[in-house]
Amino acid sequence: MRLSRRVLLGGGTLALTSPAMRHARSATPASIRIGVLDDQSGPYRDLTGPTGTACARLAVKEFTDANPSIPVDLIVGDHQQKPDVAASLVRQWFDQDGVDVVVGVGSSAVAIACNTVVTAKDKVHLNTGAATSALTGQYCSPNLVHWTMDTWCAAHTMTIPILEQGGDSWFFITADYTFGKTLQNDATRFITGAGGKVVGNALFPFPGTTDFSSYLLQAQASGAKVIAFANSGTDFLNAYKQANEFGLNRGSTILLALAAFTTDVQALGLQVAQGMTLYETFYWNLNDRTRSFNQRMRPYLPSNVFPNMDNAGNYGSITHYLKVVKAIGVERAKASGRDVVAAMKAMPTDDDCFGPGVIRADGRKVHPSYLLRAKKPDESHEPGDVVNVVATVPAEKAFRPMSEGDCPMIKS
Repeated sequence: MRLSRRVLLGGGTLALTSPAMRHARSATPASIRIGVLDDQSGPYRDLTGPTGTACARLAVKEFTDANPSIPVDLIVGDHQQKPDVAASLVRQWFDQDGVDVVVGVGSSAVAIACNTVVTAKDKVHLNTGAATSALTGQYCSPNLVHWTMDTWCAAHTMTIPILEQGGDSWFFITADYTFGKTLQNDATRFITGAGGKVVGNALFPFPGTTDFSSYLLQAQASGAKVIAFANSGTDFLNAYKQANEFGLNRGSTILLALAAFTTDVQALGLQVAQGMTLYETFYWNLNDRTRSFNQRMRPYLPSNVFPNMDNAGNYGSITHYLKVVKAIGVERAKASGRDVVAAMKAMPTDDDCFGPGVIRADGRKVHPSYLLRAKKPDESHEPGDVVNVVATVPAEKAFRPMSEGDCPMIKS
């Protein structure tokens, strides 16, 4: 396997390729170049960055081991949660570094900015981290595949069961940017549509907020039966820890994590996280295939780190992308991202993280989603065993119907 690594430092890119390897490139076929663009240093680092990059490396290794005649390079960038930085880097990747596909992009504002560049340059955008459902709605593109999850899926998977359990009044603590607002809006539609009500919300600045006490006090004073966190990463961890300090998770109030991950449960510890309701579209201990994937990942990760759905999305999307590259040929794949995405939609998906699936005409990758609940400490039997599966939403119901998305590509 010929796998080069580049890591973004500040505003530039550092090549970690030896002179001998650079010389060898001139005698080898054109390579597919994959750029992993994630938060490598900020509030989403532990959700996406190094672990997501490791999952991408495994996908490349497994493909090149089986197909040594198709060289694949992997480079890594840090978008720093700044849309302008991300767009500039992606443009550089395409214009100067020969990158063919951007993977990850775990921020909604960053994803929307990058999507414009990808479409203009006719490359491929495999979005596995940004949650806004607008990526397959108003911002849909023939160059985009939205893998893993989105805000509609999160809201649908979580609100309906909670409403059925009597959680009919809600208060939102929401990150004040595209992702948080879209997540709250998607959830609100389900809540009001089922006869529930939203009694209040508190928007907090993103990023940079560390003290959530005033927002939690507002939520507590509202009398809402459900306090829903429409945030993620470090923000969510800080907010939930402070909710625990206030005792909000020890009464009858339901604390709902609309965009938390099993990695967050591990970070909090089961003593704090027990009973928290969350969702994912992947869990390492779900079935034999997910356990096999996790076992293959162990050499790439610290012993106490287990992949979440965003990380697994890097593996699944790259695996499918490279299958298509093999089917249509490297030359055609490098010539047109639209051709690649069209071929990805035509070929059924299947990988060890998400199982069989499809990619719809609007770019939405479809697979089941899972409602999860954090275990009590005495229920955990091994490292990483932190949640129970409460309910499964089948693939055909897990994501917004294409007819409701307002994607310009599919309007008649």
